[in-house]
Amino acid sequence: MRISFLGLGIMGGPMARHLAAAGHDVTVYNRSAEKAVAWVAAHGGRALATPAEAAAGAEVVLACVGADADLRAVTLGPDGAFAAMAPGSLFIDHTTVSAAIARELAEAGDARGLLVVDAPVSGGQAGAENGQLTIMCGGTPEAFAAAEPVMQAYARRIGHMGTAGSGQLTKMVNQLCIAGVLQGLAEGLALGRAAGLDLGQVVGVISKGAAQSWQMENRAATMAEGRFDFGFAVDWMRKDLGLALDEARRLGVPLPLGALVDQFYVDVQAMGGGRQDTSSLIRRLVK
Repeated sequence: MRISFLGLGIMGGPMARHLAAAGHDVTVYNRSAEKAVAWVAAHGGRALATPAEAAAGAEVVLACVGADADLRAVTLGPDGAFAAMAPGSLFIDHTTVSAAIARELAEAGDARGLLVVDAPVSGGQAGAENGQLTIMCGGTPEAFAAAEPVMQAYARRIGHMGTAGSGQLTKMVNQLCIAGVLQGLAEGLALGRAAGLDLGQVVGVISKGAAQSWQMENRAATMAEGRFDFGFAVDWMRKDLGLALDEARRLGVPLPLGALVDQFYVDVQAMGGGRQDTSSLIRRLVK
């Protein structure tokens, strides 16, 4: 298929690579043009100067950018992709953004005859590199049916969660659960260390019981070692938690733990850890 990918960061770059490896004709756009040129040198395809140029003639356009404003710019801005997309073509958004903009893009796409899916991902940089992402999707059944075969190039699990915005809402739930688990893990490791326990032994035992989690299996050892270079940054988690807290206020749902962990991440940012991964929560507890 003729595919355009907008945004080649730590998630978008590998996803676009998997699409090229699957045999698709991939055109890329990135705000920092040199990154797009480097991607093409490594994986083939073409790099173009604007989202509209990249989207022209594409059967599928995908995006993985930063936040609501970035997504609006690459889709509905003066050089945005939507104006260049043909009726019947498909737009898949992998950015983690608000449910409101997901619905806005679905409405704008519908007016242009486009199929639109909001499809945030979970699995981090390793999941993107290894093609093992979990993808939660919102949109019409028709749009999801068109998007699913495309996303299988880099997905382990794909779920259709409901109408437009449902993928983003599910991602908010995902991030709240991760934040709570990481804080519990950080506190447990801090207590174990202060008590003089062998943390490797502790994790080896409790990871086989009810305390087991993906975070424990994949981050406990590196948290104990003070290594926090695993891709998904504190700055991005704060953006995601902010989306969840805003949505919760709109719905009248109290999120006391989510709000507290968000403030703990503020502390990590103040310690210079904004670009460290989310497991760096333990830095507040272990000096």
